[in-house]
Amino acid sequence: MADPSFFVGIIGNIISILVFTSPIATFRRVVRNKSTEEFRWLPYVTTLLCTSLWAFYGLLKPGGLLIITVNAAGAALQATYVALYLAYAPRDTKVKMAKVVVGVNICFFAAVVVVGLVALHGAVRLFAVGVLCSALTIAMYAAPMVAMRTVVKTRSVEYMPFSLSFFLFLNGGIWSVYSLLVKDYFIGIPNAMGFVMGTAQLALYMAYRNKKKLVALKEEDEEKGAVHLMGQVELGQAKVPSLKKGLSLPMPSSLPSPLHGFGNLIKALSATPLELHSVLSQHERVGAKEEHHDDDDDDDDEHAYSSK
Repeated sequence: MADPSFFVGIIGNIISILVFTSPIATFRRVVRNKSTEEFRWLPYVTTLLCTSLWAFYGLLKPGGLLIITVNAAGAALQATYVALYLAYAPRDTKVKMAKVVVGVNICFFAAVVVVGLVALHGAVRLFAVGVLCSALTIAMYAAPMVAMRTVVKTRSVEYMPFSLSFFLFLNGGIWSVYSLLVKDYFIGIPNAMGFVMGTAQLALYMAYRNKKKLVALKEEDEEKGAVHLMGQVELGQAKVPSLKKGLSLPMPSSLPSPLHGFGNLIKALSATPLELHSVLSQHERVGAKEEHHDDDDDDDDEHAYSSK
């Protein structure tokens, strides 16, 4: 009977490779537009280093075939992303990125390999490389905390895609199980942290997924209220110049008053001070016109009575 850890490791390979292939859509856009736009390059450089070190760890560890396969595939994909970014990045960014790639992905990685193979031996070598891999992976798993803080601050999941959170949860969970089966805590500790972070992100997503929609609907209602309010004022302004003696003005109640009901007051708050001043001035002009018109009617009645 096959070892259960092998099947769990195969599932972990599949999930991890799906995670590694997620930036393909981004780099299709980069190639199509011949520009890196505002995409950040540092995550690809650090992921390339991380997968390279884990592949080296898999080579040192007895029975580490599944660790080698998944991380070798990940390193190849990340190297492709880095090369594409360098090809289409602006000159200043390209120079800066190239220095980091040479220093981190080539010189530092080569130094780890040389020291590990020459200066360290046996369990000490495996321990040193395992600690380095775990520390780097924990740092990478801690990076999404920035996105989580943004979600809480903005009350929106716009900056934390569901698919990324879900695969972080799934990937951390499956490799945590694998680490328990093979008793490898260097794999288990960072992936357990990834599982916890993924769970927290999914909880945040469920809590805030509808907040943005509710805020948008509220803003839309307020905007419609302001448009309706100003439209009525413009309609009233268009009608005032056409008034002639003997024609009655519309009742003031037909115009929306900012003081008529609490709901209209809330709608009026979305207008600018200049617009609100125009509304109030319009009401004052209409009221003055109506009083003047009533006085004219009274004078006409008195004149007609005296004529009789």
